[in-house]
Amino acid sequence: MEGVELVVHVALPSGKRATLAVSEMSTVGDLKHLAQKAFLQGFLRLVTSSGQVLMDTGASLQSAGIQTGDQLIAVAQAPKVAATHGSFALWLYGGDKVITWGNRDWGFRRIPTPDQLRNVEHVVATNAAFAALLADGSVVAWGNPHQGGNSSTVKDRLIGVQQLQATVGAFAAVTFDGSVVTWGAAHLGGDSTQVQGQLTNVRQIHASQAAFAAILADGSVVTWGDPQRGGDSSEVQCRLRNVKDIYASDVAFAAILADGSVVTWGHAGYGGDCSEVQDQLRDVQRIQATKFAFAAVLTDGSIVTWGDPERGADTSAVQSRLGRVRQIQSTHTAFAAILSDGSVATWGFNFPDGGGDSSAVQDQLRGVRQIQATGAAFAAILDNGSVVTWGDPAFGGDSSEVQDQLKEVQQIHAAQRAFVAVLADGSIVTWGDPKNGGDSSAVQDQIAQL
Repeated sequence: MEGVELVVHVALPSGKRATLAVSEMSTVGDLKHLAQKAFLQGFLRLVTSSGQVLMDTGASLQSAGIQTGDQLIAVAQAPKVAATHGSFALWLYGGDKVITWGNRDWGFRRIPTPDQLRNVEHVVATNAAFAALLADGSVVAWGNPHQGGNSSTVKDRLIGVQQLQATVGAFAAVTFDGSVVTWGAAHLGGDSTQVQGQLTNVRQIHASQAAFAAILADGSVVTWGDPQRGGDSSEVQCRLRNVKDIYASDVAFAAILADGSVVTWGHAGYGGDCSEVQDQLRDVQRIQATKFAFAAVLTDGSIVTWGDPERGADTSAVQSRLGRVRQIQSTHTAFAAILSDGSVATWGFNFPDGGGDSSAVQDQLRGVRQIQATGAAFAAILDNGSVVTWGDPAFGGDSSEVQDQLKEVQQIHAAQRAFVAVLADGSIVTWGDPKNGGDSSAVQDQIAQL
């Protein structure tokens, strides 16, 4: 029995409208998909005239109180993406589903059942596991149990979680009372027992490859994990006051203080020692890192680098161009900076192909809006919504096979060896290593129904 036909009026915030006919036996999801087709736009959320958000896509229209003649607003949502070493997870904020694809050995296994994932707000990833933060403050983890995919030992403590962070093999959660819960590989930050007494009033947590750094409410910092990769900040502890933000390479941390200066620790040769440029590190706004070097953007848009000169710390080849930097992105060994005129400057290690040489596509890099990076390749979104890639083809540096699909691109995300682009119509395009996230064909139907 199909039931009575309902006529529902749906409008976008822009004013564009559509009148949809649907059976009263249909679900909220059915109506949403009709709206998405009518507006040629994916990832919509329906809101009633009274302000009620129709979250449960499985609910019938009848149970949701939808009647013929009702006026609904369709609000576009930007999908969220997280990535392990070789797999992706895509979800909508507040939704009840996380779609994953890629290499099963890198987090694409032991996926939670739908009833476990309700109102997903955020997802973070280690190298081989995911952890989802739900609206009720609980956490669901899956993937390799040795790298954070099993949170059963701390499940009772994962209450009122406000923030999640991850190293390559462990997770850290900040709870509502400012305490911290960790799990996963102990040597990669999963064991915080030695500093647990210091982890009070935690404001935020940052991570290197194998260590965590927590900023407390008083601006001080507590670290744990591999001492060779940033887990030991004892040598600079007295200087870690009024810390505003922290950034990390694989093996070192860099903290921006309230006065715009920088304090570093970790592997000295790979960014843990900034003494040679310390006097230049004033009015620092933000920092980006390769695996082995840091690049700081100052208030005036200039750049200061330190760490391994072969892997990003040497800007001599492009120094004359680095005047007004808008954004910086990095592969493992190279940097790419978007300049104020929308062009791009790249530098760093480029053998066999780390992305440091963009000469082959330099004439295409005009009007660049955003840059994303895998381990050895870059992808740039231009103002017209097209994409330019360069770097190692095995890491996504060659997008020629999908270039005709890369139109009206809104955002790009990256795993270690693959990219995923989200288009304006809600579809996604992937490329790079097909075994490690570059092939999303198996989940395209699921994404269309999200």
